[in-house]
Amino acid sequence: MNIDQADPAELAALREAFAVDDGGKSALGWEAVRAFEAEHAVVLPEPYRTFVAEVTDGSFQGPPAYGLVGLADLPSDWGDDGARRNLAEPFPLTRQWLWEEEDVPCADEDPEAVVEQVLHHGSVVLGTDGCAMNWHLVVTGPQRGRIWLVTDVGALPFDAESGHTTCAPGFAGWVAHWAAGKEWFDAA
Repeated sequence: MNIDQADPAELAALREAFAVDDGGKSALGWEAVRAFEAEHAVVLPEPYRTFVAEVTDGSFQGPPAYGLVGLADLPSDWGDDGARRNLAEPFPLTRQWLWEEEDVPCADEDPEAVVEQVLHHGSVVLGTDGCAMNWHLVVTGPQRGRIWLVTDVGALPFDAESGHTTCAPGFAGWVAHWAAGKEWFDAA
């Protein structure tokens, strides 16, 4: 997974997965992406960065179930305006955490404060599968470039390394898994 340079083959696969052939009309453009990055003090990981700049900024067809939201947007069931979101603050987790069953993974932290950080720090929300099941792309911290599923009961990294799926890491792997019609949790 190269999060610093877009792979042309991954971008072609992303265009094909979303059936985007509009000459970039649905994309944000580089000026808007750079403005978003400057406003939030982050650099988006590749290939997502190039995808929203050159391919498309969101899609009704998914992934996830209710579509890929635009870069600056939140799913309709988010619950607030996103004003508490701080993308420059590192995403706090490095391993799965079910907040009702396990101690907080960050030493000496208030569990409610860490849940707030998981929801609002260091990630862009890609979309929702409904029922408070949101997909995040981590943009800051040690998990940068990885996809996480954040729900009302916990959060988990989403790639083959996590053990829940055969999905390749990162945005391109997540989209390829969906485009192939695979179940999200397909690990044996």
